[in-house]
This record gives sequence, C-alpha cells and structure tokens, in this order.
Amino acid sequence: MLQTLYDYFWWERLWLPANLTWADLEDRDGRVYAKASDLYVTLPLALLFLIIRYFFELYVATPLAALMNVKEKTRLRAPPNATLEHFYLTSGKQPKQVEVDLLSRQSGLSGRQVERWFRRRRNQDRPSVLKKFREASWRFTYYLIAFVAGVSVTVDKPWFYDLRKSILPSQYWYYIIELSFYWSLLFSIASDVKRKDFKEQIIHHVATIILLSFSWFANYVRAGTLIMALHDSSDSLLESAKMFNYAGWKNTCNNIFIVFAIVFIITRLVIMPFWILHCTLVYPLELYPAFFGYYFFNVMMAVLQILHIFWAYFILRMAYKFITGKLVEDERSDREETETSEGEETATGAGAKSRLLANGHPILNNNHPKND
Repeated sequence: MLQTLYDYFWWERLWLPANLTWADLEDRDGRVYAKASDLYVTLPLALLFLIIRYFFELYVATPLAALMNVKEKTRLRAPPNATLEHFYLTSGKQPKQVEVDLLSRQSGLSGRQVERWFRRRRNQDRPSVLKKFREASWRFTYYLIAFVAGVSVTVDKPWFYDLRKSILPSQYWYYIIELSFYWSLLFSIASDVKRKDFKEQIIHHVATIILLSFSWFANYVRAGTLIMALHDSSDSLLESAKMFNYAGWKNTCNNIFIVFAIVFIITRLVIMPFWILHCTLVYPLELYPAFFGYYFFNVMMAVLQILHIFWAYFILRMAYKFITGKLVEDERSDREETETSEGEETATGAGAKSRLLANGHPILNNNHPKND
C-alpha cells in the first residue's frame, strides 16, 4: 500500500511535462539537479533557527532595545481571585453583562470591580513592547541578510529557464536556508505576537512552504529564488519600521514605512503578477505542454498573490490615514486597555505611542510575507 501511494505521488505526469522524465533530471556530467531528499535537512535546520533566534533575542535584541530606549508600559496586575480566574481560563476573557452580574455575586465584588479585574487580566496576557521589538529585530536581521543573498543568487540570470537546467550551489543553499526559516516561522507562530491576520499568516507560511517545496521538486528553482528575493526586499523594511516604532522614533518609523509601502506595491502588485507570474504562466507553454505541476504551481502563486492584495488593502488604508493625519495606531494590534473610566490611567512609555506597524506581514498596521 505504501509503495503504491509512493508511486502515485511521484508519478512523472504529476510533476513533469510529457516530454520530460525523472531520468532526464538525474545527476550526470557535472550537472546537479534538485532532489526531494535535499529538503529533509530543512526541518532540523528550522529547529536550529529557533535556537539561534533564542540567543539572538537574548544577547543581541535585548541590549539593542536598551540602547534604543525601548520602554515597557507599567501594567496594573489583577489581584488573585480564584472565581474570576477560573472563568477567565475556561469560559472567556470578555464576559457579557449577564456573566459579569453572576460573577459579581459569586466573588463578592461589584460589577465595576469585576470589569476592571478582567481588563487588567487581559492586559497581563498581552505581549510586551520588548517582546515585539525582539521579534522584529530577529526578522529584520534575517530578511536583510536573505535579501542581499537573494540578489547575489538572482542577478544576471534569466527570469525563467528550461526545467532541464541544473541548479547552482548558491541556489541550493539559498533555497534550503529560506525554506528552513519559513518552517521555523510556522513552528513559532503560536508563541509569537498574534495579530488579527493570524489565520492569513498561517496560510501565507503554509502556501510559501508548499510553493518552495514543489518548485524544488519540479526544478522551478529560478522562479522560486525570484519570489523569495522579492518578498525579502520589503519585509526587511517592514521589520525595521516596527523596531523604530517600538522605540518611539516616530519620524524615522514613518519615513521607513513610506519607503516600505512603495517597495511593497512595486514588488508584489507590479513585478510579481506582471513579470514573474507571466513567466510561470506563459513562457513554460512555449517549451512544454501544460501538466498538473504547471497548474498546481500557478494556483499556489495565485493564493500568494491574493494574500498580497489583502495586505496591500490595509497598507493603502493606513497610508491614507497617515496622509490625512487620522492614523492613531496599528489596527491589527491587540490594544492595551486603560482604566480611564475609573480614573486609573496606566503609566505609559514608548509602547503607548502611535503604532504604525506591528508583528507579521505587511498589513500595514503591521510580516510576511513572507514568506512570504
């Protein structure tokens, strides 16, 4: 049974056009081709990325945060209360009015005190500014290095090439490292700062991993390297803008954001659909008849492009608010709740300042794409 499934999965007509077989892609005469087994190493490398990230955030990002004067917000903690804590953990973080009245009777507190307790308890679970800064620092460092590497791998090479052409060592390592990094993002997404586009981020990471893996199996390596380099170009700007935002450097953040928005629109709404998608949709048909892999690859590309349009909508909306002076904070942020109704304002630091960006991919209130 397993052998049958294996044979069906690797059936040549699924992965390759009719005039090409796996035998044509076997290493010979110094020519090296991509193999599925090459990607096994990406999983342990993803775990290595998580380890490197831990030490980077501890010994590089944290001192950098102190150097940039990243300040935490002083939060009022909810006093211990077994009844309210049990409801918070089992029934919900935002009780309805009927539930507030019931909890008030059970705990002996007034309704206003119950509401205040839940506000403080929710604030305790929200990520700190330091955590956001450390995550952004890690992603910025990776995306910047990856973009430089991507440019060196893709420069002076055709946008699309014959599937029978062999891969280069630089393309191999670029692919392996990028795919490992996206695996690490998927592994850590549950513990990272969550935004309103949490589901879209998961879809983005999964689609990117599938797209990269399939393009490697079927030797669409050139298209894959171009896609990764395009994503890294804007993602590094996004993460740097977040860093300055968390540090309270508003003018620097705003200026970088403007550059990021321009680069994002050009790379993902112009170059991606009108050049790269054109090369994967039109040019291959001049060399090979259409096959399942051709359709599958371009469907995944379409999913990625839809996500780009989704994020571009938020970017443009934020840009409009930025130009009109209506921008207050990151719309995807899990907002800190204050207690002004009680006259108890929490002490604020740089984290309470206007947030242009946040963690994740370009929803302008915050990627990545990343890849994208």
